[in-house]
Amino acid sequence: MTSELMSLTWVVALSAIMWVPYVLNTIMVRGLVNAVGYPDHPKPLAPWAERMKKAHYNAVENLVIFAALVLMLNAADVSNGTTVLACNIYFWARLVHLAVYTFGIPWLRTLSFAASWLCIVALIVQLI
Repeated sequence: MTSELMSLTWVVALSAIMWVPYVLNTIMVRGLVNAVGYPDHPKPLAPWAERMKKAHYNAVENLVIFAALVLMLNAADVSNGTTVLACNIYFWARLVHLAVYTFGIPWLRTLSFAASWLCIVALIVQLI
């Protein structure tokens, strides 16, 4: 397995577990029946849980692009220092994004998102 595919595996694993804390908050705040149902007037989640949910949605939206690029790199047999570094930084930038978004740290949230976006740009450049 290439380093890029391993990074993709870690990004997928991170995205796959992001929902757990905010779903647990949903159950704690609304109760199990309302958490799995569709209440007319649901109780609001804790602010950190709402932010984590938004960070998760953002991660999934960007995972589509990142995964497609990594798979295209693999299919084209493109692997070099730039692609490995971009994929590694992407994972850490997404992890930081999740943490700072959850804790409500605006400047770091924007910087971590920008870092992950620059990694995507770097991957596109390597394919072109």
